[in-house]
Amino acid sequence: MNDEDESEELTYATTGVDIAESEAATAALVGAVGESAGDYAGLLDIGDRYLGLATDGVGTKLLVAEALADYSTVGIDCIAMNANDLVAAGVRPVAFVDYLAVDEPDERVAEQIGDGLAEGAARAGVELVGGETAVMPEVVKGLDLAGTCAGLAAKDAILPGHADVGDALVGVPSSGIHSNGLTLARTAVTREGDYTDPCPFGDYDTLGEALLEPTRIYTDLLDPMREHGVNAAAHVTGGGWTNLDRLGDHRYAVDDPFDPQPVFDYVQETGNVSDEEMHRTFNMGTGFVAALPPSNAEELAAAVDGRVVGRVEDGEGVAIRGLEL
Repeated sequence: MNDEDESEELTYATTGVDIAESEAATAALVGAVGESAGDYAGLLDIGDRYLGLATDGVGTKLLVAEALADYSTVGIDCIAMNANDLVAAGVRPVAFVDYLAVDEPDERVAEQIGDGLAEGAARAGVELVGGETAVMPEVVKGLDLAGTCAGLAAKDAILPGHADVGDALVGVPSSGIHSNGLTLARTAVTREGDYTDPCPFGDYDTLGEALLEPTRIYTDLLDPMREHGVNAAAHVTGGGWTNLDRLGDHRYAVDDPFDPQPVFDYVQETGNVSDEEMHRTFNMGTGFVAALPPSNAEELAAAVDGRVVGRVEDGEGVAIRGLEL
């Protein structure tokens, strides 16, 4: 339980993650090493196809797993965060390698992580082709889990990558918080209790279990997106709904998103988090968004169990639930 003032309004920055600073650091890194094509994945032209690469980790969700001594699902998250970025580019994930860094080896923990990776690979339809475990007691406290996913796509299968004014926005539900914003969510949840406390919502035994709900994997969207002429797609991850800005310099009017799962309401209430901060940090119930001609939107929504959540307009920024992000 935290000792901080429980009336204080939490933001992602006050809990330790400043999005603006992170983006500036990323821009500096990209400027030093050079850019590759693609907003979500690096794309390499290999002749008749593109090789797509994405890399990501699980983040501070690992601290919840540590508190519950349950690492069985974080491997799913690791694969999901990478595979979904490839899907947003129109690339089919095919192979995955993981990197596990620990302060000391633990056979039970390693087995649980391995089980999660195997389950994630099955859900994403990828092969686990290798990995690395590093023991670094002076560098790592506890453990860190990350990975890299490779994918392939024919050149005509890559999404154009830019929405057009007039496009409809089709959203697909998330499974919960996924693996972004956990620093804010963890701080909020532990203000008045602990991860092991009974969960007052859903079918979870504890609050920690609600935070550990694995990230949904969206590889099943690839074929329907191609069939229905999707122009661009966004994986709603770090930065929440501001990820729609990656679709191009337009205004994104979202007037019918999916309702947030109860975990978001709980985080907002216990953390005294503003509506704007919630939508700038979390997916708020919608984990993936595709922009496409409105004539095809309802058919795509039906094919992916999604719905039309908004539209692309002239202007700039994201408007959702009456909020300007």
